[in-house]
Amino acid sequence: MIIKIVRITLIVAGFLSLANMYLLLRVSNPTAGFLVQALLSVVLICYGIFFSKIPNFVHIISATGCVVLFVFVVFLFSYGNISNATGEEDVVIVLGAGVIEDRITRPLARRLDQALYFWQENPHVTIVVTGGLGSRATITEAEAMFLYLAARGVPPANILLEDTSTSTYENLRFANELYNLSALNVVVISNDFHMFRAVQTARRVGYENVARIGAHTSWYSIPVNYLREVLAVVNFLVRR
Repeated sequence: MIIKIVRITLIVAGFLSLANMYLLLRVSNPTAGFLVQALLSVVLICYGIFFSKIPNFVHIISATGCVVLFVFVVFLFSYGNISNATGEEDVVIVLGAGVIEDRITRPLARRLDQALYFWQENPHVTIVVTGGLGSRATITEAEAMFLYLAARGVPPANILLEDTSTSTYENLRFANELYNLSALNVVVISNDFHMFRAVQTARRVGYENVARIGAHTSWYSIPVNYLREVLAVVNFLVRR
């Protein structure tokens, strides 16, 4: 009976994961996380179907892998949701994310809202928005971010643009090359799942004083974003 429940749970989880991925693809730009989630969904379904025929040592390895993955995700979540910005920083760097045509996606809007809240409390700061032209966009991420913040009261003079980058590393590197930010007190803003890698990348690029503010991730996009980020962090650490 227990085995039957486990099998059904795995199969249902796999199909729900596929449905979640399909719905997200309609409102988000595709990333490697979608491929990872698709593969994991198929593995869950197959694992459930053939559960009784799988050797015990495979079950042990699978369970161990799930525990390690869970701990990794909890670490990224905890790190990303604990802000250490003091309000004494000079610059806020908002890392780019998806833009569809000229519309800000929800993850990016949440990053920008955090920057807006921080600026309202600390109007002396300069906000640097970063990101080039995405595959589904008609304007650069930086330009879309600029328009979003300006429409909500941030003076254009307080917003600087870096509009050619295509990755986290380039966001931070190009912003520093344009505006010489590395010696300043900087706050990096991204979504919570991305925060650890963003801060470590900033330090690698040469930023001396880096604080962080993580933006909340919607519950339904947690699987694809955290799966992708786990792989990205492993790659980041391996290529150190």
